Amino acid sequence: MSDIIIVIFILGYLAIILENKIRVNKAATALFMGALSWGIIATQAFLVQNILNDLQIHLIAISELVFFLLGAMTIVEIIDAHDGFQVIAEKIKTDRPILLIWKIAIITFFLSAILDNLTTAIVMVSIINKVSEDKKAKWYLFGLVIIAANAGGAWSPIGDVTTTMLWMGGQITSLNIMHQTFLASFICMAIPTCIISYKLRDSKITISSNHLHDSSNNHILENNIIKNISSSKASSNERNVILFLGLGCFIAIPVFHFFTHLPPYLGMLFCLSIMWITTELLHHQKTESEKDHLSAQQALQKIDVPSMLFFIGILLSVAALQVTGILSQIALGLDHYVHNVYVLTGSIGLLSAILDNIPLVAGVQNMYPLVQLPTNHIFWELLSYCAGTGGSCLIIGSAAGVMVMGLEKISFGWYLKNISWMALIGFLSGMLMFLLQQQF
Repeated sequence: MSDIIIVIFILGYLAIILENKIRVNKAATALFMGALSWGIIATQAFLVQNILNDLQIHLIAISELVFFLLGAMTIVEIIDAHDGFQVIAEKIKTDRPILLIWKIAIITFFLSAILDNLTTAIVMVSIINKVSEDKKAKWYLFGLVIIAANAGGAWSPIGDVTTTMLWMGGQITSLNIMHQTFLASFICMAIPTCIISYKLRDSKITISSNHLHDSSNNHILENNIIKNISSSKASSNERNVILFLGLGCFIAIPVFHFFTHLPPYLGMLFCLSIMWITTELLHHQKTESEKDHLSAQQALQKIDVPSMLFFIGILLSVAALQVTGILSQIALGLDHYVHNVYVLTGSIGLLSAILDNIPLVAGVQNMYPLVQLPTNHIFWELLSYCAGTGGSCLIIGSAAGVMVMGLEKISFGWYLKNISWMALIGFLSGMLMFLLQQQF
């Protein structure tokens, strides 16, 4: 049975890579491979009830991520409807491509440490779409966002799920992991940023103000059904309220989780409710037609459902690999054949570009008790860095990558050809920096 599941995963993986060639949407492929894998597991099980229990456990974890995504994407859409991201876009916009690229990389890097890599990727995609219209430049910037978001999340105990797992499991402490992995994570982000800066040094990335104005006028002319566009736009005060409230909500989610110990998705849904109530109160004096596109209902209608289904399909497929014990066998195999701490953690990091880093890290946590490898051991510190950043080497290797791929229709092949090698160089450079730091 395990062999069949592996074959399904590999074929589905190839179908996602060749999406543009075979003309089959990657969401459909991901759902097919996920559902088929679980179907095969059920037909081979002695007790179907045990499989149902396993499926329910994984479905809970998947649902938490989906609810979190739903809330995050809706809040982002509400901010965008009020032109909130235009404020940030205007602040970072510059005619110097290199400066713009570094601004995007650094903002993503530090924002990811405060929020998480997934939420940060969603926010930065909206900002980049406000800043640039050149497809080639935008795709490079989206690739940079994936790398920077994963790197930023790796050095913060709340920035990446695997780092949080190690923190909550007692393998690392918050201040120590920030001290030990910050430089490595920064180098992991900085090297690809330098490469992309060189590649786009002569590109016209930023949308000019005149072009924005002309595009807006053309849009108004083409939509004659909007009779009074000025009255339906958010005022500057409304825009600022929604922007700062939305960003404040994102920052408050890890705080909510810390004090209540409830799952982050509940904090996200709570923040969504605050945003929803605020928009209702903020626009209560406007007519229905004036406030329609500013409402949370309209934001919910803009959610990219195929991207959500793609995310679900991928997670179901990886869960099937975990239930059949394939991931555990891989982790044990690495432990058996690789005895060098640096090679082992590096291998886990690169493997997380193909498989989900969460079950891989969970498996490693179970293999090495704290009695054998105590808190803040170099193994745990390097594992936190590698598991958090290795996924950038493939676009479907991290939640941030999967979401950007779904939102912006970036092909697997393009990312593999243009971004993966940069991410790999950044990943290895960060490991080298970590090793040098230990020496000195």
